[in-house]
Amino acid sequence: MSANDQSFVLRSTATSPFGRKVRIAAEVLGLSARVTLAPADTLDAKDTLRQQNPLGKMPCLLLEDGTAIYDSGVIVEFLQEVAGSEALVAASGPARYAALTLATLADGITDAALLMVYEKRFRDPGTQSERWLDHQRGKIARAMAAFEAAPPDPARTDIVAIGLSCALGYLDWRRPVQWRDNHPRLTAWLTAFARHEPAFERTRASNS
Repeated sequence: MSANDQSFVLRSTATSPFGRKVRIAAEVLGLSARVTLAPADTLDAKDTLRQQNPLGKMPCLLLEDGTAIYDSGVIVEFLQEVAGSEALVAASGPARYAALTLATLADGITDAALLMVYEKRFRDPGTQSERWLDHQRGKIARAMAAFEAAPPDPARTDIVAIGLSCALGYLDWRRPVQWRDNHPRLTAWLTAFARHEPAFERTRASNS
């Protein structure tokens, strides 16, 4: 059976920003009915996620034969190929690499925000590294400044917009930094994108 006919299992959680990226992409590509969310616990040594992805990270997409695909960017491209589409990222050419670069920048915001959350979650008060937290804040600030200067088209759902919306959604939820007051264009962009793309609201953790 080819991947075009398969159903898939997404090892993730409803609250994972990178898992949300995949869920939005699946919906936009018309594949959400073929993707079943199976919660994963990255801290549980007995969770099969560690066998499926040796890094023990989510999201991880499982094919019917047990083949595992990770991380979120790879999964999104795989799902786009299954859908026979180029809606989220071009298959080749300069536009592809421009989009992938901006998508990586958006993912970098999420990565830095996660590291800030983990620093506070896994270290006792008084042992958290302010130097480390400042390092992550700097990454977020620089990336946000780049997007504030040139936000994506809010009426277009592609790999950049999906990644950026999930990053900003995560910042709103976990609040490792306050971003809205200093980024009016991005604030307006997120409002407009959420209005344009219903999958953004449908994949909120509270709605999942």
